[in-house]
Amino acid sequence: MNPVLDQAGVITITTRGPARQRPTTLSRRTAVATGTPRVVSRATYWLRRAIVAAMVVALVLVMAQAGAALGGSTLATPERHPAAVSTLVRPGDSLWTVAARLVPRQDPRPVVDALAAARHGTVLVPGETIEWDG
Repeated sequence: MNPVLDQAGVITITTRGPARQRPTTLSRRTAVATGTPRVVSRATYWLRRAIVAAMVVALVLVMAQAGAALGGSTLATPERHPAAVSTLVRPGDSLWTVAARLVPRQDPRPVVDALAAARHGTVLVPGETIEWDG
């Protein structure tokens, strides 16, 4: 170590570290016991990296397959449209009773609004078929 005084009055100390050893494929005990450690080539590191990358890709593919088998997300699957439902208008039916038959176990208000808008105020005629595709 040689301290050197710079022009601004700051002391800079430069040191030289020990030479960096290259990694070995042998364990530390084996390398020390044999006396000559085996040096790993660059090709070995690239081969290891390629194997790890292939394993990661395979793992991602397996996880994607499992996710698709379990139902997947709404982004990965195409949008499913419900099948069109139709009903025959009976005598005495109103838009409310027709809507209740078209979407059972759901709120009929949106269906009633859509039917009223589509019919433009015309009355229901018994025997008429109304289709609803949700």
